[in-house]
Amino acid sequence: MTRVVVTGAAGFIGSNIVKGLNERGIDNVIAVDDLTQGDKFRNLADLKIEDYLDADEFYGAFAEGAFGKVEAVFHEGACSDTMEQDGKYMMDNNYGVSCSLFESCRERGTRLLYASSAAVYGGSATFRETPEFERPLNVYGYSKLLFDQRMRRECGRDFRRTKRQVVGFRYFNVYGPREQHKGRMASVAFHQFNQFREQGKVRLFGDYGGYGPGEQNRDFVFVDDVVAVNLWFFDRPEKSGIFNLGTGRAQPFNDVATAVVSSLTGKAHTAESAAQEGLLEYIPFPDALRGKYQCHTQADLGALRDAGCEHAFADVQTGVARYMAALGAHG
Repeated sequence: MTRVVVTGAAGFIGSNIVKGLNERGIDNVIAVDDLTQGDKFRNLADLKIEDYLDADEFYGAFAEGAFGKVEAVFHEGACSDTMEQDGKYMMDNNYGVSCSLFESCRERGTRLLYASSAAVYGGSATFRETPEFERPLNVYGYSKLLFDQRMRRECGRDFRRTKRQVVGFRYFNVYGPREQHKGRMASVAFHQFNQFREQGKVRLFGDYGGYGPGEQNRDFVFVDDVVAVNLWFFDRPEKSGIFNLGTGRAQPFNDVATAVVSSLTGKAHTAESAAQEGLLEYIPFPDALRGKYQCHTQADLGALRDAGCEHAFADVQTGVARYMAALGAHG
């Protein structure tokens, strides 16, 4: 029976990966997380796992072979707060732990599929998986980039030196179910669902960076698509490398807002009509984010397509509508 490990299993992407594995009939899953934030248990409560281990216990035990044959580790565990200023904590948690896990996977013959981030591109206007475009704007982005660089050294830039699969996914702006515990780091769609439910309107940043109100744009990717691509690589152990995981489209935040408002009112809206009816409000851009904010992201999918992955990604209108229906169904 296939045994896999998911770190960060009670988190947003991790729990969705466990769900995706369960839907394939794989429930021999060792879930690893830190449940100091106790309400994260909700993300695991409806899923099937073999065992749960605290992160403090898992990594040493795995290195010693405590779990027998493990086919693959989906490494989603990390500090994902891009506003975190404690660089020592960030580097220990995101870089140091990942390096130790990689060594253990190599020693045990286990495949490693890990979460990188589009934050490695930071101030770049091009989002391609090559060093000249990697310009992180915060220590979170740097912690992710440093591990990617380590993997390039260990596996070769073309990853042909690795004997077992190693895949890094540079996630763009992921949204979808099971992110309710993330607080300020939850997606715009999640916050707007709650804003509309509580206040009857949604909010977006006003003009900034040469973009009009709500016109800053990102590559928004639905979490189901993230899971699908992870599992596509899981099915193909011969594929290794670092890959962008976004839709390849940049859509303005206004598209998210209008998809939320349209879904929750049952009436099609544009940004203009939503603003005119008081359903969309623009607020001043916060000083704390100036110089640290990506006004545009758009995944270059060339490497992903060259690897043979032709997954079709949902656009914002489709993905957000599905998300709003799920949030409404589950309160």
